[in-house]
Amino acid sequence: MTLWTSAAIAAATGGVASADFVANGVAFDSREVGPGDLFVALSGEATDGHRFVAQAFAQGAAGAIVARPVDGPHVLVEDTVRALDLLATAARSRTAARVIGVTGSVGKTGTKEALFACLDRITHGHAHRSVKSYNNHTGVPLSLARMPADTQAAVFEMGMNHAGELSRLTRLVRPGVAIVTTIAPAHTAFFSGEDAIARAKGEIFEGLVSGGVAIVPFDSPHRDTLIAAARSHAARIVTFGLRDGADVQAVEHVRSVGGGSFVTARVGTHEVSYTIAPPGEHWVANSLAVLAAVDAIGGDLGIAGLALADLEGLAGRGARQSIAVGGGEALLIDESYNANPASMRATLKVLAAERATRRVAVLGEMRELGEASDAYHAALAVPVDEAGVSRVVLVGAGMLPLAKALEGRIETVHVADAATAAAVLTDMLAPGDAVLVKGSNGVGLAQVVARLSGQG
Repeated sequence: MTLWTSAAIAAATGGVASADFVANGVAFDSREVGPGDLFVALSGEATDGHRFVAQAFAQGAAGAIVARPVDGPHVLVEDTVRALDLLATAARSRTAARVIGVTGSVGKTGTKEALFACLDRITHGHAHRSVKSYNNHTGVPLSLARMPADTQAAVFEMGMNHAGELSRLTRLVRPGVAIVTTIAPAHTAFFSGEDAIARAKGEIFEGLVSGGVAIVPFDSPHRDTLIAAARSHAARIVTFGLRDGADVQAVEHVRSVGGGSFVTARVGTHEVSYTIAPPGEHWVANSLAVLAAVDAIGGDLGIAGLALADLEGLAGRGARQSIAVGGGEALLIDESYNANPASMRATLKVLAAERATRRVAVLGEMRELGEASDAYHAALAVPVDEAGVSRVVLVGAGMLPLAKALEGRIETVHVADAATAAAVLTDMLAPGDAVLVKGSNGVGLAQVVARLSGQG
């Protein structure tokens, strides 16, 4: 199906088409361009996308958006970054889809993926989502530009590390439903404290369309801050959580066979029981936010429950696999994509629930925590102890405070980088172990996962 014609691109961006062409996809990374895609040559501080236009055409691009003439079909604009925003705006305006926005310090991507699984099943394949973690000033408009006109439901992840960022992004997305998952210390180098983070996350409600619904975490100490942020933009505010008083509440949740949870939830006047495959109480909370959103758009809660049961862990965000070690197998829990104090505690609780001969934790430093970074890292000693971890490998200079806090308590190895951690683990693991790998993405613990799983 045609996603964009050159005429539609020109009309949306105010550009001039050099020739007629049709595109069935959009990309701004030349390495991701496939046959029939539109390549947007973004110019930034680090690089100029115009350098890769020829490569994009060689890979089958149907056309390009450029700020200077090139060989090949293109739409010429004054500013390609602005043009991508305008294309995103046009994509949002031409669809009648029910649009949901998701943000939060923890759980954005997992909640977005779970919600997409529900929407895709409910709409019989006519749902759309932002892929990967495309949640910033270029990723959000790209995800919007990729949305087909006949989409029935869509979910977009939005992130930020400075005040004001979400305000801009949500006005592009214009959600009918906006979710804040969790408020936790993240990017604290750019904020005065958690309340400032909550206010910045609350900017997502500024983009709500008329009649929009705000969904906020009932159990959060920042609930009232978020409700205040939503009150002047939302027609209705819905809370979700594990405690009494939440509009969408887990009446009961127990660990199920296989490591997930069996949940009975009350959604308004309805009650629904379902299984959520990824383990951990934080995933129970995520699933409640998903049900709240499905209910807000009038979706079928029973079908949503079936989709949640089929959901598997995402690479870097809870994916689980058996790995070969010492003539037997160990369990590998891949949480290598991101980390902050709240998500560290949550995933260590997941590790604690595993029936294993030994529990091993590979923890990379948590970045962008500002002046309180040392304290946040040292405080992880408590959840590490509570998880019954017998061996821990700490990666990065930021983990020195935790290494000192654990000294003499459990077997601890502190290394400088992911490559060294992977080498250390080769001789450390034994059959029956459960291994958690978690850290900020910049630490590169994905290579530890790849090494352990035989892919690197």
